[in-house]
Amino acid sequence: MDATRLIGATRTALAQARAVQDIVGEAWQTQALAGAIGSHLAVHGPFEARAAAGGLSEAGARASGALRQTLRAGAIRAAHLSEVRDPWVALAGLCGLLGEVGIALVGVACSSDEDALYWQCMEAIDAADETSDRVRWLQRRLALREREGGAA
Repeated sequence: MDATRLIGATRTALAQARAVQDIVGEAWQTQALAGAIGSHLAVHGPFEARAAAGGLSEAGARASGALRQTLRAGAIRAAHLSEVRDPWVALAGLCGLLGEVGIALVGVACSSDEDALYWQCMEAIDAADETSDRVRWLQRRLALREREGGAA
């Protein structure tokens, strides 16, 4: 499945999530998706952007480690990623989704009376922020490549 479709599915699931654990689960789904997109671009993307894509893959993988504790193994949406047709569109969508995840997690953290949940949200917010930084770095690498005359 194309990255853009998976981003859309994750965005929809996040918007429909009402329970705290569902929102946190979608945050980790987003991180797993970021890792999968990074991995795909590290192998199949433009040469000049592969190192930055590898960084995105590592950030998403590190952050999504908690995903395996939250979800059943078969429920990880990112496992269905088969292509990234348009890296620009996918990265812009992923960056937007990470922002939405951060906002949702702030809401959960602010309304939580549980210390453990609060800190889980803080960890997930930090992870989304780091991953967003990696996405923007990858976008800069792709823009530089375009300016230098390479095809994306």
